[in-house]
Amino acid sequence: MWRRGLPAALSAAVVAATLSGGAGPTLPASAAVGGLPSDVAQAEVQAASPGPTGDPARGTRRVVFVGNNWDGTADLVAPGSFKRLGRIDVVPDYDERMQEIATNPYRLAYFLAIRTAIGEGNDQFVDDMYSSNDGRLVVISRPSFADVVAISLRTKKIVWRFQVDGVRSDHMAVSPDGKRVVVSASTGNVVHVLRIKDGKEVGTFRSGGSPHESVYIDGGKKILHASIGTVYSPLDNPDIPDPLEGERVLQVVNAKTLKVIKRYNVRKALDDVGLDKVSISVRPLTLSPNERKIYFQLSFFHGFVEFDRRTGTITRVKRLPDLAPEVPREQYVLDSAHHGIAMNPKGSRICVAGTNSDYATIVRARSFKRTRLLQGGLKPYWVTPSWDGKYCYISWSGSDDISRISYRKAKIVDTISVGNHPQRIRNGFIRKKFVKNIGVAEPTAPIGTLG
Repeated sequence: MWRRGLPAALSAAVVAATLSGGAGPTLPASAAVGGLPSDVAQAEVQAASPGPTGDPARGTRRVVFVGNNWDGTADLVAPGSFKRLGRIDVVPDYDERMQEIATNPYRLAYFLAIRTAIGEGNDQFVDDMYSSNDGRLVVISRPSFADVVAISLRTKKIVWRFQVDGVRSDHMAVSPDGKRVVVSASTGNVVHVLRIKDGKEVGTFRSGGSPHESVYIDGGKKILHASIGTVYSPLDNPDIPDPLEGERVLQVVNAKTLKVIKRYNVRKALDDVGLDKVSISVRPLTLSPNERKIYFQLSFFHGFVEFDRRTGTITRVKRLPDLAPEVPREQYVLDSAHHGIAMNPKGSRICVAGTNSDYATIVRARSFKRTRLLQGGLKPYWVTPSWDGKYCYISWSGSDDISRISYRKAKIVDTISVGNHPQRIRNGFIRKKFVKNIGVAEPTAPIGTLG
């Protein structure tokens, strides 16, 4: 077993250089290493890609996937009882990947930079995940390993692996038909489009600096995508000219041709409503049921904005409480005051994670008034609507819990413990016959931080 015998930290200069994106050569994508038969069933995906929401295919059941980023595990939770069904190891190839990294100085420098900066002293093993609609595979982006893998929910082994451009993988989105998954290559400045059944790349589309979130819209015909630039560096500051902060985009892409068909001027939209000192880095987002409005968070901004897709203008601004005003901008968790937003399918309520202030809240869409502040854990990281739209799931990454919040009652109704640093939560499916053999896997990766 590989153990951490690497340097404990890199200098600030090395971290900034290695995470700047665009420096150094990109690494080629690897071919698939296997395959499973996949009978993909049609399923509709809600706005902001929380996961499959259609009826389960025959022989499958619904499940909620929780990615424990620092553990390198994923918990499977029953959406009804909100009890854990099992846990899988998402880095079963840990030793092999670490050997590759240790023998490549370029990769090693980036690996340590990710650990030191973005990982807060920890390696990042699972950023995002989606199941195949037939419940046979779970597809996972692994930032520290700069790849995407599909793991069999029957054998718990890797079926295929794809290595992204650059040195870090990030957010993903799944197409409404469940056949494709897109993954952001953080330092490659592109977004890869892969076939879920075998991991083959079908194309890429260009992005700005640090590609971030993608969402399939308009019935899967288009992809809404945002990049966040050098948000992790001191250069992302409203007092510094935008070009020095990296290219940040909010764009619409044709899902078939993968051509950019529209880019919005977020800077102008913010300036027009008096938010000229607010970063233009678009963070988590959600859409109204008719997809005419986008609700998105912005780096360092306590709240969110309502954005009109047709006009490219901000129609409303919602400011939310800052419960930690003494925290300097440079120390904001995730370089984002708020990181997690999800509108319910009725379009009546919006669930928000106040990441830097350790709370969640529900905002009424019509009045834009918030309900009580819900303080159920530490460092809320992500929110996702439940498949039936009754709840929003929230991950408390700092206290290793997840909760479900009632949209209607605006209260936390259940909380359970999961693995180390839960981040993304996604609705998905698993074959019924696989559930009894899932078990509770121990992490392959050694537990520990740089501290």
